[in-house]
Amino acid sequence: MIATVLVPVHAPAPGLDACLASLERTLPDGAPVRVVDDGGTDPRVGALAEGWCQRTRLGARYVRRERPWGLPATVADAFDEIDEGDIVLLRPDAEVTPGWLPRMQRAAEAQPRVACLSAWSGENELAPFVDAASPENIADAAGNMDWPAPPALPAAAGPVLYLRREAVRALGGLDTSSFHGWGALDDFCRRAEALGWGNLLCPSVFVARGAEADGGATFGEIERLQVRWPDFQERVARFILEDPLRPLRERLRARIIELSRTGPQGDLFGH
Repeated sequence: MIATVLVPVHAPAPGLDACLASLERTLPDGAPVRVVDDGGTDPRVGALAEGWCQRTRLGARYVRRERPWGLPATVADAFDEIDEGDIVLLRPDAEVTPGWLPRMQRAAEAQPRVACLSAWSGENELAPFVDAASPENIADAAGNMDWPAPPALPAAAGPVLYLRREAVRALGGLDTSSFHGWGALDDFCRRAEALGWGNLLCPSVFVARGAEADGGATFGEIERLQVRWPDFQERVARFILEDPLRPLRERLRARIIELSRTGPQGDLFGH
């Protein structure tokens, strides 16, 4: 069963049009998508999202909240309303690339104890990949490699997060009382790890982000995370400093160069 894509939206959302267009390009007919306008104050954002849901060939539904529920409550409501299958949380500034969802689903199915999966992204300090190649070329290279076992991440990362229903159920869902934003996902990942579930990178997927990308947990949420998980910031900082993903990035960059040499331009100029 294909996972449902959940796109929570709040104003301003400068990358929303590109995000929805990328879903249209990469998902099969009838693929389930849920776009939630979480109490936004800009009617143009709601009109854009609702209009796209009405026109698209995908199985899209538009939900409008009169008052903001917050990200964790929006995710919890999606799991409650959608009877089965996993949910993929997609930021409205994300631009997905060909093959992204089947690859994430295959990675999730191959790891029965994975709670959530993230992807490479150019605007993500935990799983960054910055290259002059186009997002489509990066995605093509990432999807055409034999990767080792997916590496673990210390927190929820990037513009896309694949959430396993089984793990959400086993862990009691997201903490909607302590967190209003992305911090609930960081907390979920730590609780998952503590109970033997994984928070992993899916190295076969690259998802681009817009120039005005949203951040992660707010300062107040980081403080609450630090109280609950005293080593939270230390682990994230150590992960960034030690950069265990560097060998994987180097392999991906080499694969991009290799594929570029086999194309028409590479043959023509002998690169």
